[in-house]
Amino acid sequence: YSVRGAVSQDDLAVGTSRPAQEVPKSNEPVQLPLDFGAHGTRQILSGIKQSYKPEELLGKQAVFVFNLAPRMMMGLESHGMLLTAEGEGGYVKIITPAESVANGTKLR
Repeated sequence: YSVRGAVSQDDLAVGTSRPAQEVPKSNEPVQLPLDFGAHGTRQILSGIKQSYKPEELLGKQAVFVFNLAPRMMMGLESHGMLLTAEGEGGYVKIITPAESVANGTKLR
């Protein structure tokens, strides 16, 4: 995904990762099933494989662009986008809430 244009607060929500897995024959995407509480569960693919192992993501809360249309990637459907920042050495850093919040919490 590449988001062009405005993203509103209603588009951003916190979700918690369930058991993630590597996407076979790929250098970047990780398949993340996510719990968004009352908003249900969704799957996203995110290019974070070089920075995070799937087992490091279990139970991790993060911020996601929540209202994107589904997109096929690597033969799998992705329903959103993980917000990240580039850290030192080009490693990806996941944007997380400072404290745990309820799954599905929208940002303000």
